[in-house]
Amino acid sequence: MTFAERMASMNNPAWNTEHRRTIPELWKETVSEAPDTAFLHFLETDEKYTYAEFDVLSNRLAHGLVDHGVQHGDRIATLLDSHADSVALLIAASKINAIYVPINTANKGEFLKNPLGNSGASVLITEDKFVERVEAIRAGLPDLRDIFIRCGAGADSGHGDTFASLYSDNSADTGINPAPSDVAGIIYTGGTTGPSKGCILTQNYIANQAIRTREMCDPRPGEVNWTCLPLFHMNAIVVTILYSVVSQTTAAITPRFSLSAFWADIEKSGASVASVLGSMIPLIANMPDNDEMLRCKGQLRMARGAPFPGELQAIWHDRFGAEIVGAHVYGLTESSFISMLSYDEAGNAPPGSSGKLNYRDFEVMIVNDDFKEMPRGQTGEIVVRPKRPNVMFEGYWGRPQETLDVFGGMWFHTGDIGLFDDNDFFYFVDRKKDYLRRRGENISSYEMETTFALHPQVNEVAVHAVPSELTEDDIKITAVKEAGSALTEYELALWAIDHVPYYAVPRYIEFREQLPKSPVGRVLKNQLRDEGCTDSTWDLEQSDITYKKS
Repeated sequence: MTFAERMASMNNPAWNTEHRRTIPELWKETVSEAPDTAFLHFLETDEKYTYAEFDVLSNRLAHGLVDHGVQHGDRIATLLDSHADSVALLIAASKINAIYVPINTANKGEFLKNPLGNSGASVLITEDKFVERVEAIRAGLPDLRDIFIRCGAGADSGHGDTFASLYSDNSADTGINPAPSDVAGIIYTGGTTGPSKGCILTQNYIANQAIRTREMCDPRPGEVNWTCLPLFHMNAIVVTILYSVVSQTTAAITPRFSLSAFWADIEKSGASVASVLGSMIPLIANMPDNDEMLRCKGQLRMARGAPFPGELQAIWHDRFGAEIVGAHVYGLTESSFISMLSYDEAGNAPPGSSGKLNYRDFEVMIVNDDFKEMPRGQTGEIVVRPKRPNVMFEGYWGRPQETLDVFGGMWFHTGDIGLFDDNDFFYFVDRKKDYLRRRGENISSYEMETTFALHPQVNEVAVHAVPSELTEDDIKITAVKEAGSALTEYELALWAIDHVPYYAVPRYIEFREQLPKSPVGRVLKNQLRDEGCTDSTWDLEQSDITYKKS
């Protein structure tokens, strides 16, 4: 019995009787029942696949992976953009019971080495434009056996095996049937107090999320679900790709967010469901009218995403005619969905709420620091445990102590603050520890500080959040220079562009003589956050620096 099963058995010895599922099981059902239904539409290239066509493609890739030595439990890491090959790898890995490890394509240096090294991936599939990043850290990746490079049409990578060579001529079913408890993927969290950790997710965990999403969305026949979120994100993997599978609908994918192209995409795809995130929500709400927007009024049935405060919900309802607006869920990569709301109830959800307890899968308490349960309407840390197997993560890959650390009292401690109101609606309030979230990405302040400490003219550094006008965070670097250094904020910003992912490039930089510290020498980040931007703070957006957002 797994650790999660032992925890669940304490709460419900008879188990919940709801059937546990796998990704291949869900996939085969839809291919059998709706083979000619459109599965994918890539808007940038206008490339389209039916479920039957994509079944053949993913079978060919599955056989090719086996032919190249990939076995049950092997980790397949990816550094891929949003295209058919990315989705084919997700499906193919499950068809051979391998473990899918999608990595953020903006990662470089230590941000890239950590997930590749920690996961022990034996195979990496990467775009050719990322090969140099991999080669720079290859010596520190002893488990990495094979790299397959995805090149532009007709191009030769010049570095080794091409991804195209992985496709076999064999398009038959693999005959491999994973168990619901088998590990399907390792998804790396942004990390807040240390290096990013890999959440071990089972087949049933991922399948269950897709099924719960279907319950919340009440899909319509022929519906199209639009996303611009990258395919290494759980949001895109579950809420768009696998939700489309279980609802037998279509996923329309564009590789990146463009404010000017948003409504053109919605019109072209015919989407009635859109996944939006972070700063996209206010930017779209406040953009000027255009012809596509006016023609699409009322087309969007649902706009799913967060954060979606009440005033923005009103704009999306009134200006765009969206029926259901907001996420109405709460969860983490480790445990999702802890709260949710059925489609029928979503229209009456109070602004700022995140649904109600998902009672079929979880038991939840709001507790204070002494682990005393708080009454309704009062905030505390959110702790959760499963009511049945394989609905939570199975721990952090290769990090047993970190796994034990978050399961105090046999409850998973989320590190988040929340509350339930008198009507059972749940509200997320804040994160308990230091965290950064920018452009839809969780960012490890530890990894950021480790990276900036590598600069030869930086003596000490603290990385912390500053509130953004676009509802998430901007990042501020407060640093102490080496004695005698003439380093400027401008020069440090240019250095950052080459050393951290684009989404982690700090907007604000401030140099100080010393950092505020506690009596035991810890930097007082709460004080830095409270001070925010001072008269001495330099702003990247007020400079002439530009950099590629990819």
